[in-house]
Amino acid sequence: MPIKNRLAELHDEITGWRRDLHAHPELMFDTHRTSAFVADKLKEFGCDEIVTGIGRTGVVGVIKGKSDSAGRVVGLRADMDALPILEATGVPYASTEPGKMHACGHDGHTSMLLGAAKYLAETRNFDGTTVVIFQPAEEGGGGGREMVEDGMMDRFGIQEVYGMHNWPGQPVGRFAIRPGSFFAAADQFTIQVTGKGGHAAKPHETIDTTVIASHIVLALQTIASRNVDPVEQVVVSVTSFETESKAHNVIPGMVTLKGTVRTMDADVQDLAERRLVEITEQTAQVFGGQAQVDYLRAYPVMVNATVETEYAAAAARKVSGQCDDAPLVMGGEDFAFMLNARPGAYILVGNGDTAPVHHPEYNFEDDVIPAGSSWWVEMIETRMPANG
Repeated sequence: MPIKNRLAELHDEITGWRRDLHAHPELMFDTHRTSAFVADKLKEFGCDEIVTGIGRTGVVGVIKGKSDSAGRVVGLRADMDALPILEATGVPYASTEPGKMHACGHDGHTSMLLGAAKYLAETRNFDGTTVVIFQPAEEGGGGGREMVEDGMMDRFGIQEVYGMHNWPGQPVGRFAIRPGSFFAAADQFTIQVTGKGGHAAKPHETIDTTVIASHIVLALQTIASRNVDPVEQVVVSVTSFETESKAHNVIPGMVTLKGTVRTMDADVQDLAERRLVEITEQTAQVFGGQAQVDYLRAYPVMVNATVETEYAAAAARKVSGQCDDAPLVMGGEDFAFMLNARPGAYILVGNGDTAPVHHPEYNFEDDVIPAGSSWWVEMIETRMPANG
């Protein structure tokens, strides 16, 4: 694997940063320690400009190349936040914050981009400007949207932007990518079912919300099986079913359902939302109850630009010798907001045979670091080759 020699030398140091971040996970926008850690490192590296507080707790660093004949500005983005999960890895550097852990590898993403930033600030072997972006609140908070709405793209003149995510099950350091739609739109819904509670021995005197909610859960599966073209992608998942009573002998008067809708196409997204509301409300009415739907469009479909995808794949082939075709992913990714604002691409790098992301036994594989950092650097040095 043709890793940059300097990045191979920095492997242990970057691993140390990663494990420090792993031991101190922070959620959503509360990445105050992590953001300060990043800003301090960028200052230590000698970045030309460091700005904090973008998108609440985001950090941006600017690194100028030896020359700037074309005026090109390329952004590189990593996410910083952790997940509300109780860690079960047993590693010496495990989370010191009970109920919080880096279960998606954002500690690795941040550290790899810091490693690339150090290298780029040392060498400056490119013609243009690199903008390194450290984003909070990828895990459901929309930190990417907040940074874009805070004017980041225009403020720093970013013309194209690239992101990366580790991928368990893919060989360590091996890349995969696809043009076009890549990660799904991820919408959220909450359904409040109301009826008439009562004694479990007298169901005829009630309007049973557990029966209504159960029928709604089953009926919502017909959106995928009977409403959407089978060649399209849609996943409707009810993930929480909570009654107002915990007693064995009480039929509750209210049930709350929560879940997600994931799609790869805007028209399918519209159809799924409309049918979810219709099915929910009308199913409740059939049984004499009522249902209210609160539907939130969270992350849009993440779309890789065709030309920029090839740039990213070419850089990956320089690092690892090849770049595989990635499958469609029904998970959401708020890098979509940055790709809606500027052309760019998102790539996967193998994390090896590890537990899946969002799992209490997941851990980022430190052997990925040289490949990941090298890919960031290759993106800059190939998109903005130095003059002479």
